Amino acid sequence: MASIAVRKKEVTRDLDHCDIPYYVSEFVERELGNDYDSLGKLDSLIEKLSENKKHLEEQVLTVSSEVPKRIQNALKNAEDSKKSLSQLLEEETVLSESISSHLLKAEPWMEDLDVLIGQVEEIERHLAYLQWISRIEELSDSIQQYLMTNNVPEAASTLALMAELDIKLQESSCSHLLAFVRSTVKFWHKILKDKLTSDFEEVLTQLRWPFVGPPQSQAFGLAAPANAPEVYNNLEMLFCQLLKLQTSDELLTKPKQLPEKYPLPPSPPVILPIQIMLNPLQKRFKYHFTGNKQTNVLNKPEWYLTQVLMWIGNHSKFLDDKIQPILDKAGSSVNAGLEFSRALVMLILEKLAADIPCLLYDDTLFCHLVDEVLLFERELYSVHGYLSSLPSCMHILSEESCFQRWLTVEKKFALQKMDSMLSSEAAWISQYKDITDVDEMKVPDCAETFMTLLLVITDRYKNLPTASRKLQFLGLQKELVDDFRIRLTQVMKEETRASLGFRYCAILNAVNYIATVLADWADNVFFLQLQQAELEVRAESDTMSQLQLGQLASMESSVFDDMINLLERLKHDMLTRQVDHVFREVKDAAKLYKKERWLSLPSQAEQAVMSLSSTACPMLQTLRDRLLQLEQQLCYSLFKIFWQMLAEKVDLHIYQEIIMANHFNEGGAAQLQFDMSRNLFPLFSHYCKRPENYFKHIKEACIILNLNIGSALLLKDVLQSASENEPLKPSQPSATAALNELGVYKLAQRDVEILLSLRANWPNTGK
Repeated sequence: MASIAVRKKEVTRDLDHCDIPYYVSEFVERELGNDYDSLGKLDSLIEKLSENKKHLEEQVLTVSSEVPKRIQNALKNAEDSKKSLSQLLEEETVLSESISSHLLKAEPWMEDLDVLIGQVEEIERHLAYLQWISRIEELSDSIQQYLMTNNVPEAASTLALMAELDIKLQESSCSHLLAFVRSTVKFWHKILKDKLTSDFEEVLTQLRWPFVGPPQSQAFGLAAPANAPEVYNNLEMLFCQLLKLQTSDELLTKPKQLPEKYPLPPSPPVILPIQIMLNPLQKRFKYHFTGNKQTNVLNKPEWYLTQVLMWIGNHSKFLDDKIQPILDKAGSSVNAGLEFSRALVMLILEKLAADIPCLLYDDTLFCHLVDEVLLFERELYSVHGYLSSLPSCMHILSEESCFQRWLTVEKKFALQKMDSMLSSEAAWISQYKDITDVDEMKVPDCAETFMTLLLVITDRYKNLPTASRKLQFLGLQKELVDDFRIRLTQVMKEETRASLGFRYCAILNAVNYIATVLADWADNVFFLQLQQAELEVRAESDTMSQLQLGQLASMESSVFDDMINLLERLKHDMLTRQVDHVFREVKDAAKLYKKERWLSLPSQAEQAVMSLSSTACPMLQTLRDRLLQLEQQLCYSLFKIFWQMLAEKVDLHIYQEIIMANHFNEGGAAQLQFDMSRNLFPLFSHYCKRPENYFKHIKEACIILNLNIGSALLLKDVLQSASENEPLKPSQPSATAALNELGVYKLAQRDVEILLSLRANWPNTGK
């Protein structure tokens, strides 16, 4: 057995070097192991392996028999596809050759057919050409027949059809046909227009048109003549017939245009009947206001502006009552009054375009012209309902050279007015000083005049047609505000030594008023629209940071913010200077009060009646006098800021320099509280309900100094415990709660401890 075991070990050791594969030996080891008794399993193991071998051989035979069949089928399919493809290629070649042969044979036929098609198309074009000519001649014959039978309405309708055909042919390259149609339209248009114009003018003459006199003298306003219905029927008939000539008239008549440098909005030609009605007025206008007539002078633009307004007013009732119903009945969207006004305004624009270059460099004449034009525009819009979308005088004033001159003159005269308003004797006096209800802001005359000047400038430019021009005027207004601020600053510096004087206060009121008005204007719709326009301009030019653009877009800022901020800064500096001045006086007056014998004053029980400390009188008198003086000189909002700033400084001064610098017995503490609560605080009771809330340091210091002995000892113990033993005794009442219970909220714990140490009336506890 030992020899067998040794041999087994040797076999195991030499497995890697024997001929038996490793996985076989491993399988035997796994199935039989080292136990020789397990050799009996060999039969079943051999049988199992034989079955597996047989099963695998069957699978191999099955697969080896099926795979060749699949491959054979695939090869067969490939061969069939190849044959089909070859057959298709052969058929394609045959068909291609057949087609090429057919095309070769058909080529002569195609060439002949192309010639025939070209001839047919040419004939069709000739036929269409002839049809157009026939149609035009047919319409022309119809017009002739209608005119021969005096059927002018149908003739006018037929001419309108011919004009529409002319419009349809505009894209055609048949120049001769176009010329034929246009000449035919022109021929009949002239005949019909002359006839209808003559008849229409005759009717207008019967109506005593134009109405150059006052409205009460107009024919339609008086008792109507017997044939009035017939006249008005003829007016309506001829007006409608002239309307039918509108299309042909627009084709043939080139409207008069101003030079391109004037940015007029596009507008359709004035309708033909209104043109005819305007002829006598246009002749009158040109007669009086052109050439060498005495009425045509550069220094009297109001003459022709007023004349046009009178004509518009004189004819408005007739246009509304008689002409507008005709237009409505004809289905026209034209407003008779606006059409009439628009045509007359064009006369004004032509006149301005001719006159402005002649007076551009004469400041007086140019400024007078602008003033008169603005008055004309205001009445035109407010009284006669003119539309901002139509051409107006502002389009002429918006021309570059004219506009820049306007800006320059506007600035020049504004600066002159600023000089005069500041040098006036009444510059710093309020116009409403004797009227309390009106004079709440205590605005000096110069500030009110200046803001009126800015308001007038706004009214002058608000009807400009483009936002860019309005923004330029807004820039001028900002320049003027800044210039006025600088002038106020210069005057203020001259008055610095008298910071409580009348003029200094008037300057402060002026600064406050201007800032307040600008803030109100910032919420005005007009300036909000300008803010949006400025946002768009700056976004395109990248002149602002994203933060600034965001603030401007979200309406957090306004177009006047820069100016308002500068004015607010000036206001704050001036108020601070006034407060400092008064505070210095109060400090000087309080020196004796600081030296009061606080430690030896008699207690309240020892005095029959408490009275004000004599040393406090100068301080309180100074406060009272200055408060009364500035209440009269400053507006309410400024004075409120002033007394609150002063109260804060006085509170800290008395607390730090008087209370914290002295020791107090019971009488001294009581006297201090009496002086403060009965005398200092009431000085400010005219301006608020609870003045003590503006003197919290003093009020709370008096509370601590006047605590009774027991409460003071208890508070002292609580504060000492809170500072030393709070971590050890969390259940101990907090110092803050104890102070709040006494009414002390402002003073810190350390300050209260110091105040307690300033009390001189502590009992001897033996500690």
